[in-house]
Amino acid sequence: MKAGSRTLRLSNLDKPLYPDGTTKGEIIAYYSRIAPILLPHLRDRPVTFVRFPNGVHGQKFFQKNADASAPEWLPTVELRGGGSRRGADADEIVRYPLIHELAGLVWAANLAALELHVPQWTVTRSARNSPDRLVFDLDPGPDTTIVHCCRVAERLYDVLAADGLLPVATTSGSKGLQVYAGIETTSSQAPSNYAKTIAVAFERDTPREVTATMAKARREGKVFIDWSQNNPAKTTIAPYSLRGRDEPTVATPVTWDEVRSCRRPEQLTFTADEVLERMPEIGDLFAQVEQDKAPLPD
Repeated sequence: MKAGSRTLRLSNLDKPLYPDGTTKGEIIAYYSRIAPILLPHLRDRPVTFVRFPNGVHGQKFFQKNADASAPEWLPTVELRGGGSRRGADADEIVRYPLIHELAGLVWAANLAALELHVPQWTVTRSARNSPDRLVFDLDPGPDTTIVHCCRVAERLYDVLAADGLLPVATTSGSKGLQVYAGIETTSSQAPSNYAKTIAVAFERDTPREVTATMAKARREGKVFIDWSQNNPAKTTIAPYSLRGRDEPTVATPVTWDEVRSCRRPEQLTFTADEVLERMPEIGDLFAQVEQDKAPLPD
């Protein structure tokens, strides 16, 4: 396949990766078509793949290291620390892939890397920059849905806007919703501290609806506001990435009108084909996160 200026050899294009029959070839086609608006949100961010070589009902695995099979033209960055759960291996050097062009995206899709996860910071050469995104990951507990997340997101919008930030909402492509804002800060810990303060205040004000506590036993009938996604060691699903679910759903930026009017989960569930249909009319709603950065309040 010709991908920009490069030619890639692809394999098993007819292999179904989703129960509905969506093939690896169709996954590559989706990522090829969404590339113009996806690539800016991956640029200079070390990418972690979640690969499903035998489909979404087969074994999955996370891949951070760009191994020897990676093409020589693929840019990479070596960073110390293997992630938030590495413990004693936190000093490990990881060679992360950087996806800067269509060919990189196609190469990843050919590995059945359905999910692309990135941190809230970029790199310059081999150094981490300060965070430039704030994220609240709204996770519906048992007996709740994305509809309940939307009600929490509306409240978050008001708080963030009052603090001078410009919130953007995106579905997780799974069950929940995320609220982002572009930020300026020199502290790697400030985003987590700021997000935790808001999450704890929401739990205090509406304890029957919201929890800021990670323990799953506390989530029944509530929306968990995961403020810890701002930890520099953590990653979040990239906007426009596919998810390894029963259907080829996508983490989809949505308008605030769509959030406010949501009354049924299916209203904010989008497959790859639906996202591609939306794009010509709705454009890249996530671009605001990159373009409009405001100082993070103290």
